[in-house]
Amino acid sequence: LGKTLTDVRKDGTLWWLRPDGKTQVTIKYKQHTDGSVEPLSIHTIVISTQHAEPLKAKRTVEQPGTDFRGKYTGPEMLAPSMEEMNELIHEKVIVATLDSIKLKNGNTALSIYDRKSCNLHINPSGKFIIGGPQGDAGLTGRKIIIDTYGGWGAHGGGAFSGKDPTKVDRSAAYACRWMAKSVVKAGLAKRACVQLSYAIGVAKPLSLFVETYGTEQGDLSAAAITDIV
Repeated sequence: LGKTLTDVRKDGTLWWLRPDGKTQVTIKYKQHTDGSVEPLSIHTIVISTQHAEPLKAKRTVEQPGTDFRGKYTGPEMLAPSMEEMNELIHEKVIVATLDSIKLKNGNTALSIYDRKSCNLHINPSGKFIIGGPQGDAGLTGRKIIIDTYGGWGAHGGGAFSGKDPTKVDRSAAYACRWMAKSVVKAGLAKRACVQLSYAIGVAKPLSLFVETYGTEQGDLSAAAITDIV
């Protein structure tokens, strides 16, 4: 959802969007006897996104050519009302994103979304015109959970933002994700969480731990999967 918000702002589909924004999704799952999980329905979607002044902002002013989007030279356009903005965000961001995601059963994520039963909140606080550094003090390392897995998976506590690949807060977290995905993709387990620990100035990890939540496949034990990793 966050990427789609950026895409429709950059390509002009929703030109009145501004860069600041955040998303939250809650999904109801069914856990099978083998430990694997299947998404059943989308329980909640929250999108708060910065936008231009409804019914007042002009596209020529919002897109003067001072950023990557280039200068807008077409017929003048006014930003829509808040109600229209919210409907367009629903159609061009939420529906479009869900339609682009394919589930393992071959259906799109739209198949588990019902607008009538979903707790849908688009800009629930009303207008969101002032944002970014103007609206909040700039900090490094905020939102570490939303940058990763929400409440679904474990987090080592380190932030990604502002760190180069020499910092294990970022590079090792990516490596753990890659290894966990490989365990599942290779059919060794239905679920996996990989944990590494490091010491400052020591290149190699001090410890490696693999949690498979009892979902190992075949004759492999959790210890054997750890050895493979």
